[in-house]
Amino acid sequence: MSSVFITGGTTGIGMEIAKNYLSKGWKVGVCGRDRQKFLSSFSGMEDRILFYEVDVTEREKLKAAISEFSRPTGLNLVIANAGIAYEHKTKLPDWDYSYRMVQINLVGVMHTFEAAMEVMIPQGHGHLAAISSLAAFNGLPGVAAYSATKAAVIKLCESFSLDLKKFNIDVTTICPGFIATPLTASNTHPMPFLMSAPKAADKIVNAIEKKKAIYSFPFIFAHIVKLMGLLPRGFYKKLMTIKMFNFSKE
Repeated sequence: MSSVFITGGTTGIGMEIAKNYLSKGWKVGVCGRDRQKFLSSFSGMEDRILFYEVDVTEREKLKAAISEFSRPTGLNLVIANAGIAYEHKTKLPDWDYSYRMVQINLVGVMHTFEAAMEVMIPQGHGHLAAISSLAAFNGLPGVAAYSATKAAVIKLCESFSLDLKKFNIDVTTICPGFIATPLTASNTHPMPFLMSAPKAADKIVNAIEKKKAIYSFPFIFAHIVKLMGLLPRGFYKKLMTIKMFNFSKE
């Protein structure tokens, strides 16, 4: 039986990805900080999925959880999905929250991959995937740490895809646009091409199955964002002063 472990798998995209793999007959494990969220999200399915009450910033606890989950069937896939975003965008950063974001969005991915590699390298195969964001392709106003951490995830995965090839381990980076989840529910700014979480999960699972190195969606929005990344940065900065883009507060 194929197996997948998903961090931040109790709500939002992570929950929908977990349900997707459950429907395919996979052995599924998820971790999160709140058991009640797990029980609410997977009501009636608790006996079909393994839950570990672990924060991805807890390096040794995450290692123990992934190690336990992988016994005795091994570990085919790990998805580093856990992440946080800003509830309120401001020009002056909330430094405490920004440091917390680095610990979860970047260091948490590193903890997840480290734990997975300890299983996958000895077994001789595996697949690592991480959820980044279209926000990674440009420095966006009001969300500096978010853009930075998601950009770092892309480069982390790109490097690992080169380093781990000899161990028969594939690496995929997923860069979604706006997805309708609790994470985006508090956004007051426009969210073009907003996509439902189940539809996003279908696209993510399909991209992982195809072993794509990097997958960005929705298609049109992703190309617009990448085109903006090619603009001269002086022009890009002027573009970001336009009211429709400049949604951060003082």
